[in-house]
Parts: sequence; C-alpha cells; structure tokens
Amino acid sequence: MTGYETTDLVAQWVEARRGSLVDLCARLVAAPSVNPPGDTRQVAGVVARFLEAGGLHPQLIALDPNMPCVVAELDSGRPGPHLVLNVHLDTMPPGEEALWRHPIWKLSAVDGRLYGLGMGNMKGAVAAMAHAVVALNEHRDLWGGRVTFTAVSDEVAFGPHGSAHLLESIPGLSGDALICGEGPGYRRLALGEKGVLWLRLDVAADGGHASSVSRGSSAAAVLARAVEAVDQLTGTRGALHGSLTEVRFADTDSALELTANVGVVSAGTFVSQVASRGHAEVDLRLPPGITADGAQALVEDAVARAVPDADMTVRRIKGWDPNITAPDSAIVRAWQDAWSRLGLGELEYAIRLPASDASRWRSRGTPAICFGPQPTYSAGIDDYAEEDEVVRCAALYAASALAYLDGVSPGEAGWSS
Repeated sequence: MTGYETTDLVAQWVEARRGSLVDLCARLVAAPSVNPPGDTRQVAGVVARFLEAGGLHPQLIALDPNMPCVVAELDSGRPGPHLVLNVHLDTMPPGEEALWRHPIWKLSAVDGRLYGLGMGNMKGAVAAMAHAVVALNEHRDLWGGRVTFTAVSDEVAFGPHGSAHLLESIPGLSGDALICGEGPGYRRLALGEKGVLWLRLDVAADGGHASSVSRGSSAAAVLARAVEAVDQLTGTRGALHGSLTEVRFADTDSALELTANVGVVSAGTFVSQVASRGHAEVDLRLPPGITADGAQALVEDAVARAVPDADMTVRRIKGWDPNITAPDSAIVRAWQDAWSRLGLGELEYAIRLPASDASRWRSRGTPAICFGPQPTYSAGIDDYAEEDEVVRCAALYAASALAYLDGVSPGEAGWSS
C-alpha cells in the first residue's frame, strides 16, 4: 500500500467516526478538570473507557491519586522507532463565568464550532489523538515499532504530577519522537517554543510611621521602581540560528521577543505604616537566543540599575531554556508528508508562545512537534475548537504516525530499545 493509499484509508476511517469524535468531546467537556485544583479523575476515566472500547489496555498512573494520567502502549511486533503521543487532561479555569455565552460544562455545537471549557486547550486534541491511537491499533499491519499514548494531568501548572512523573517512572518513555496535541493556533506546526523563567523579587526597607517616610524609601516604592524596570524588558529581541534561519516561521515578531509579566506584587500591611517588606513574582517568556540564565541576568541588571542601593534579592522559582526541534528531523518530515497527502495546502511553522510538555521531551533529546485544533494563540471565554479541525487533527495524528513508523530507518531515527 502506498503512502497516499494509507493516508486515504486513515482519512476515511476518521471521517466515518466524526460522530464519535464529537461525542467524546462532549463527554470530556462534561468532566471538569480545572487546574487548580487539577483533579483529573473524571476526565481520565472518560479517556480510559474510550480506549478500552477501542481494544486497548490503558493504565491509570498517578503520583497524586486525584491527578491520574492515562497511558496506553501499542506494539506492532515488528522493529521500528518508538513514537510518543501526548495530550493533557487539565484545563485553565473558565475566567469570568458571567461573560460566557455558551455553557461551560456542556458541549455546544454552533455554526461548525464546538464550544465548552477546554475544547481549544485541549480536550479537542485529546479526542482527536485518542481516535488516532485506536486507528493505529486497528491497523497494526501498516506500521512497525511502538506507540505510547499519554494523556496527562498537571500540565497547566507546569506541575510534577503529569508528564514529569511519567518520564521519571516509565523506562524508555522518552522515545524516539513525540507528537504533542498542544496547538500553537492558526493551523500552524510548532517546531519549538519559548523558554520560561519565573522569578521572585524580595525587598526589605526600614519601617516606621507614614508621616516619617522619605521619597522612594518604603519597600513598596522600591518594589514599584524595580518591577517597572523588569516590565521594560518586554520586547528584548532574541535570534534564530543555523538551519532555523531557513524556516519561514509565522509571527516572528512575537516569537522572537522576550515578554516580562509582573504577575504578583505585594508590600506593606497598613496604609499608615512605611512598608518594610515587599515581593513580586514575574513570568518571563524567552525567545530563541535568550537562555534562562541570560534572562535572569537581564532582570538582575535592570533591578540593580533601577534601585542601586536597595536591599533587594532575585530568586528563581523555576525556568528552562527555549527549545526547538530541527526542521529536517524525521518526525517533521513525516508530518510534512501527511499534510501534503491530505491536500492541506502550504504548511506554516511556528514557535509557540506558551509552554507545553513537549519541552520535557526536547530537554531529553527527543525531537518533538506540536499541533492541535486550538484556533488562536490561547483559550479564553467561550473556548472552542472547530469540528472540522478536530476531525482533521485525528487524521493528521494517525497519518503522520504511520508515515513516521513506516518510513524511518534504524540509523536515521536512532531507535530506542
């Protein structure tokens, strides 16, 4: 069977299950999994039961019993690479619920869109990838190697209970390549993503009665000048290097700019007292060319210049570097093949602005790509995914997996045992 014939088979299989895809989306939306608190018991059960009905044998693996992950393994029985498929089960909070025009916990199909909390980020991708895994299971004769499907908890908070726990506890889960359902928006394929740096700024100053304060001496005033200096770092440019300079990335203005968000500011205890303590927490997103260490140095320098005599400390909460998969890697070529065979036009590339679990695999040397039905950069009020895009993603996940598992030689992929 040729590549085009295989892709046609997959596309027909998926289209015949459009109703099943929408039904699974509805069941996923109806199973709340907001993080925090991150309870994924209901939604993990929905996914596990679907996979069991499709002939698989999923496991629920949990570091915290309230935050289980779903893992299902497929083995063709023939030599080949190990492909990992990854989605997350937890969602962002709904925000101001009064602003929603559609039900939050019930799927609404309106004008080709599927509304409901988590549909964009990322229950639409969960439904699509779960169907792709069932398709691969039903067509094991078409591929070689192994597939591991992971639907994880605790991704939204960058926490330890999801992919981080699975990678530590399941031998060989790094695999040879990863497809993550975290969409960069606008039907773009993300080869990489910005790095993340969370910092805490602490300031101490002499206290006293408000009537005794001198200009700029309170911890609150010092902190205000410091966070203003950090805010001014937004827009600092990174750079692409090597083969990445030849890739036509969309929206490089955003992808190559550092952003510094001052998320928390706190100082003082009473309006008539000079604040003697204060702290701020900032979230920096790091473009290619700016490491976490480099960004922290930028912050420390900016703060030192803004408040040179202050009793100020800068401490890292967590952070990692920007990470990108080589554009000529086997998994990227497999995706390109599937995209072309499905007749989807010109493929656009992106560097994701938010973080994803794909970075955990890239940090271990595993090539990883991200694509999903999320329509724009991030989910929000009236979260949705287009029905056709959910169907298309299921076909793309399965077709690209087949292209990768059927078309990679041992020397090229560096197969893991």
